[in-house]
Amino acid sequence: AASSASRPREMNWLFSSARCADATPTGTPPPAAPPFTPPGAAVSGLPADAAPAKKKTNFMELPTPVKYEELQREIMMSLKADHFEGGRFDFNKQLNQKFFLSHSVFMGSIEVPAQGNQIIKIPNATYEFGANVVDQKYMLVGRALTDGRLSGRLKYDFNDAISAKIQTSKEPGFSQVMMDLDYKGLDCQAQLKLGNGQFYGVNYLQSVSDALALGGEGFYLGGQRKSGVGFAARYNDDKTVATGQVATTGLVSLTYTTKVSEKAMLASDFMWNWNARQAQASVGYDYILRQSRLRGRIDNTGVVSAFLEERLNAGFTLTFSAEIDHANKNHKFGFGMTVGE
Repeated sequence: AASSASRPREMNWLFSSARCADATPTGTPPPAAPPFTPPGAAVSGLPADAAPAKKKTNFMELPTPVKYEELQREIMMSLKADHFEGGRFDFNKQLNQKFFLSHSVFMGSIEVPAQGNQIIKIPNATYEFGANVVDQKYMLVGRALTDGRLSGRLKYDFNDAISAKIQTSKEPGFSQVMMDLDYKGLDCQAQLKLGNGQFYGVNYLQSVSDALALGGEGFYLGGQRKSGVGFAARYNDDKTVATGQVATTGLVSLTYTTKVSEKAMLASDFMWNWNARQAQASVGYDYILRQSRLRGRIDNTGVVSAFLEERLNAGFTLTFSAEIDHANKNHKFGFGMTVGE
């Protein structure tokens, strides 16, 4: 009987010990138990199959697109490197905050087509002198080469929306003048072009969403009685840029670039000439390191190329260029050096 009487006292002691271990301050109500959540239900209270809300496009605040002539600038930077053959030395000198001088010496060769797929290379050397004047509202650039070529460019910004540009070039037996009037809106860009030979052109690019821009162009060449109309689309997000162009002249162009990491980018382009029944395609890469940049590509004809720029220190850069064409037995290798910014 004593053992049975002590058993309730032992149980009461265990319960009181448990309550003391989980005791709350006097006057503080115990915390409420969380509501029962059925298996598979969303904790936030939303349905389990509810998708995250997509960001709505604000059509009153669309981004400003690139210029129509810069529609494929990512491809031009990644796949269209400035390959050369021979040796090149560039020296840039800043005289003051607005005036720069440049000197360039090139020792290479000129390619002359021969019978079949043979190419004759004639050694050639040129020197180029350049002068640049840069200001907040205008820019002047001039170039003169020892082989008789001259070029110049003037760009003036009237305000944040309207700017004008004049480009001239002269070669033995040929000269060209081109004038551009650019308009930059909040969500669009337009351009009017006038040139010698009765050339007239106009283009327009409009953002229709945060990532998509659509536009078109037209030109008339009075000297040759030719005209054409083209349409273009550009998609651009954080990692991908895709463009497409089609023109009444028979050209179809597609480009695609994607950023696979913070340092690497892959690119590809495709061009089809309907009138000539010819197609061109290439794929390449663009790898940017802290002090160097490596670009390479291969096209559908088997031409393989690579272009390396190595920045050794401030104001000193080495350049290596290589292009191999096994089908035409045409191989090009170049080495360059640039001193000055």
